[in-house]
Amino acid sequence: MKAIINGKIILEDSILNNYILLYDKEVIDIVKKDEFNITDIEEIIDAKDNFVSPGFIDLHIHGSGGFDTMDATFEAVNNISKSIVKTGVTSFLPTTMTMPKKDIINALENIKKCINKVEGAKIYGVHLEGPFINKKYKGAQNEKYILKPDYEFIKPYLDILKIITFAPEEDEEYKFIENMKKHKNITLSIGHTNATFEQALRAMDNGVNYVTHTFNGMNGLHHRNPGVIGAVFSRDIYCEIIADTIHVHKGFFQAFIDINKKDKVILITDSMRAGCMKCGEYDLGGQRVIVDENSARLENKTLAGSILKLNEAVKNIKDNTNYKLNEIVNMASLNPAKAIGLDDKLGSIGKGKMSDLVIFDKNINILKTIINGNAVR
Repeated sequence: MKAIINGKIILEDSILNNYILLYDKEVIDIVKKDEFNITDIEEIIDAKDNFVSPGFIDLHIHGSGGFDTMDATFEAVNNISKSIVKTGVTSFLPTTMTMPKKDIINALENIKKCINKVEGAKIYGVHLEGPFINKKYKGAQNEKYILKPDYEFIKPYLDILKIITFAPEEDEEYKFIENMKKHKNITLSIGHTNATFEQALRAMDNGVNYVTHTFNGMNGLHHRNPGVIGAVFSRDIYCEIIADTIHVHKGFFQAFIDINKKDKVILITDSMRAGCMKCGEYDLGGQRVIVDENSARLENKTLAGSILKLNEAVKNIKDNTNYKLNEIVNMASLNPAKAIGLDDKLGSIGKGKMSDLVIFDKNINILKTIINGNAVR
């Protein structure tokens, strides 16, 4: 048995002071400091009055540390997993993008092979972003390889798919949505879409319960033409947000969470291979990307994913809203766990939950990352 002492323990609905966290691979108990008995403790971590948090879960990340999911090698996925533990991420969904069909298949086959072999943050499946998107809102995806939603294409990978981003207006007869209704373990997400308000509502009323990087890659909100965003704000569904202050202005963070409800907001990075790397030129899906200190953009200035770290997203929400720290941490841990049906073992600190933990300071700088009870950073 191991223990973390002198930490402010972040729970789903509160923050505990003067308590000790006891754990092995799973959380054993949280006990009062004066009830702590050092007997049988094999390892003690002194949090030194810093915060002890559930590990972060990134449901939308293409790459980091110089590697990308679409590289389709164990080395790539393993290095992404090792890179992001520095940012407090303990679980993630490697995310694909619109490329030739064979390249997407190679990436999916690769993840199938190495899903349980990575040495850093754990993989719980795949986020398929593209190729089932709208050309008008393709963003940094290559329109040459965009396809209509195709159930037969993804059928061999239903066991590893957790989220599928698609444009519902491209599924004109709703056959794709109907086929996906059989697979309750896969979340359908609306994204890279030009759906009307009515089309988006129909998709949501037929099982779509998630939105990919809200505001980005979709039509905007107008009082005479509410579009996708209007539909999002009319339904109780999970909404990703890239909280880097570039994809979405920091002045809108508060209103967005107020409208969408704090338990439905999911902080993601949408990071590309330049995440945790130096400024320079990188590749995204065969396209040249220029990265500076703040953003990653194609040569035509289109945003190309991000270089955001998930701990930075937590800090940006903390600095620009009046939400409590435990509520914001939920947006990077519990909410994503719930969205993909893993909140029984991930996303919060409690008896029997996995010991995926992060220690960070008041500025959300990551001091230690623990996965399955073992310190990996």
